[in-house]
Amino acid sequence: MSLNPVAYLPYKDPDDFIREVTDRIWVGRDIAYIVDNYEPDSIVHTSLGTVVGRDGVIEGSTIRMGSTPGHIGQAEDVVWEARGDDAFLSSHLVFSADEHLVDGRNIRIRKRTVANCLYRRGRMVEEWVVRDDLADCLQSGLDPADAARELTFQGYSGSMLDEPPEDVLLNGVSGARPDEFRPECEMVLEFIDEVWTQRRLHKVNDFMDRDLFLHTVGDRTVIRPERYQSDILAMVGPFPDARFTVRDIQTNYSPRYAGLRVAVLWTMHGNYRGAPAFGPLTGRPVTVLGVSQFLIQEGRIVKEFRVYDEISLRAQINAARGDGPRVEANIY
Repeated sequence: MSLNPVAYLPYKDPDDFIREVTDRIWVGRDIAYIVDNYEPDSIVHTSLGTVVGRDGVIEGSTIRMGSTPGHIGQAEDVVWEARGDDAFLSSHLVFSADEHLVDGRNIRIRKRTVANCLYRRGRMVEEWVVRDDLADCLQSGLDPADAARELTFQGYSGSMLDEPPEDVLLNGVSGARPDEFRPECEMVLEFIDEVWTQRRLHKVNDFMDRDLFLHTVGDRTVIRPERYQSDILAMVGPFPDARFTVRDIQTNYSPRYAGLRVAVLWTMHGNYRGAPAFGPLTGRPVTVLGVSQFLIQEGRIVKEFRVYDEISLRAQINAARGDGPRVEANIY
């Protein structure tokens, strides 16, 4: 599918567009540029719920920058794919390694964020953004349970409430896709269903390279199939009926980023009735929004970057227990 330059002008391609626009707002601190970059009725889905309207994005960005004035992020990968001839969907993996002064101590914090952005004719239409705020807590010495009590889960609206796509390889929640690299996409979808949802953990070896890397929340790196299996069990253990739904998928081949990457926007739905990893069980449902980027080489998964927000997950569970926030936080 050919992409009209109107989709990403004045930059050379969507990769350049995403990196430069993000730097202008978040490194150059040009918050007002959000007015030029986002549609007035743009929609942003975060781990704490949905923000509708550009003004909420501006306010939330201002608060976030003000709370971490020394923060600078850098593009680690941009997996983009056309959505028609005038639009593209990007999965922007951002890595940050910051130093903050906390109670007189110099704290180093490494974390990742992924923003899946739907741009049409150079303007943001809809965004799905997830941050590894668990890494913030662990590296700054904060109790994740205490951090979660400061947050309010405000719930989802719009496309997050729609039924999953019937065939995500043809149409994701962002619209019709070019259906590129179908064998690799089918392999990733089968892997998520077989290993994540059905818990056929022994099949990790059928899909993933022996020398695999998983970079996941809490700024953790997992290696080898055996430890990957353990990580999945730890993730679903509190939610033994957890099911994963793929809501969008995009692919991009670029030597700059080591080859073919497949980015997946997913949700996990389950009831907190298993291992009490987040305090007393509630038996109530949770929804986790996440993004995984898979690097595919020679038909196998060799690396996964997985980002979701465990602190926001705790906030959902707290709400079910009536363990509410002491202050209400902006969800962007």
